Amino acid sequence: MGWLSKIFKGSDHKISEGHYNANYREDTDYYLPSTSGDVWSENENEDIDRAIALSLAEENQRRKNINDRKSLLEEDEQLARAVQESLNVESPPGYGNGNMYQPMPVYFPMGSRICAGCNTEIGYGRYLNCLSAFWHPECFRCRACNLPISDYEFSTSGNYPYHKSCYKENYHPKCDVCKHFIPTNPAGLIEYRAHPFWIQKYCPSHEHDGTPRCCSCERMEPRETGYIALNDGRKLCLECLNSAIMDTSECQPLYSDIQKFYEGLHMRVDQQVPLLLVERQALNEAREGEKNGHYHMPETRGLCLSEEQNISTVLRRPRIGTGNRAVDMRTQPYKLTRRCDVTAILILYGLPRLLTGSILAHEMMHAWLRLKGYRTLRQDVEEGICQVVAHMWLESELSSASSASSSSSSYASRKAKRPQFERKLGEFFKHQIESDISPVYGDGFRAGQLAVRKYGLQNTLHHIWMTGNFPL
Repeated sequence: MGWLSKIFKGSDHKISEGHYNANYREDTDYYLPSTSGDVWSENENEDIDRAIALSLAEENQRRKNINDRKSLLEEDEQLARAVQESLNVESPPGYGNGNMYQPMPVYFPMGSRICAGCNTEIGYGRYLNCLSAFWHPECFRCRACNLPISDYEFSTSGNYPYHKSCYKENYHPKCDVCKHFIPTNPAGLIEYRAHPFWIQKYCPSHEHDGTPRCCSCERMEPRETGYIALNDGRKLCLECLNSAIMDTSECQPLYSDIQKFYEGLHMRVDQQVPLLLVERQALNEAREGEKNGHYHMPETRGLCLSEEQNISTVLRRPRIGTGNRAVDMRTQPYKLTRRCDVTAILILYGLPRLLTGSILAHEMMHAWLRLKGYRTLRQDVEEGICQVVAHMWLESELSSASSASSSSSSYASRKAKRPQFERKLGEFFKHQIESDISPVYGDGFRAGQLAVRKYGLQNTLHHIWMTGNFPL
């Protein structure tokens, strides 16, 4: 109405005894002026009417804006209440420990809300109400990539928000074989296989799609990793190949080391028992030729023989040919003759030194029991005490390697140079013995180890000699 006042002031005429009435209705906005007194000229009346009309239109627009703003605020408040109620509903789970939410922008008038991202007051306009806090839309950022989250859904871990794609990249498990994300099963759950020692995760499908598994460390071989295919169908990873013993002559120094280990236990083996490295087929044939004995399934990797047989032994280690296959391996027949109760010890060729040694220590214990005249023992007792000695040898090898760096002997120096993976491999072979679930080998080992720790090895052996059982 200010412009109307200025028009009136610029007029040379007075409005005498006049009055002005303005009426407002929702359907039509208009003013009804009424005047009395002096009559103005026609041109003056037109100017005044035009000024009144413009001023009234301006006033109407201002009042309309105020009403529209009130209506918008009411709608925003209703929307905010609905959003708040929706956030109180349990959100669907995401991958692993993460949760998926649906951030919704809301509009509120300026207030005392503080942004959890920049710690400044949130003014009038859009903001998010997520994770029990308020955020500017540009401050609600992914914990991984630090970019704003504008997706319809997001995931959380440790109360931190993530893009769904970033969360999957950081927390969804990947297969250690094919390097892809492990798929979900029909129930929508992530299902994978995991090795109990190596913590290797892989898709269940790799157990049936021909993916090679190392016959020594039992790891599934990643797609880009090479391995050796042995003549008898076994696969050997390159890390296990580094310390693998491939023929009979190569194993003789290890045989001497284990004989010294037995002497240190006051369990000297006086008879010269032949040690032969053989292929899988020759080992299986020799097993069938034995009248007595218990063999660890699913695969036997060592035998202590008591019968006369003809054995095919590995005379010369194979070389690695085309396609990483072992070729040009030379074997020769070996006739076993019975000079004592033990005719030979057979070990599967192509296994790492520590695994070969633990198998040899186990089979030598069988030989020692027979050569010392022990009665026929229960399987869990005989196999259990043999596993105890094999475990003791592995422990001595690993502990001596740890202290070998301070020794000047050539034997100790050779142990000190043992690669870190070989030490890890030795721990794995110990784990295999300790976690064996078979009633003969596993339960027998645990009962024998308990007796040896309580009474000592010699007292335990004496009790076995007298009773055929472990001491309680």
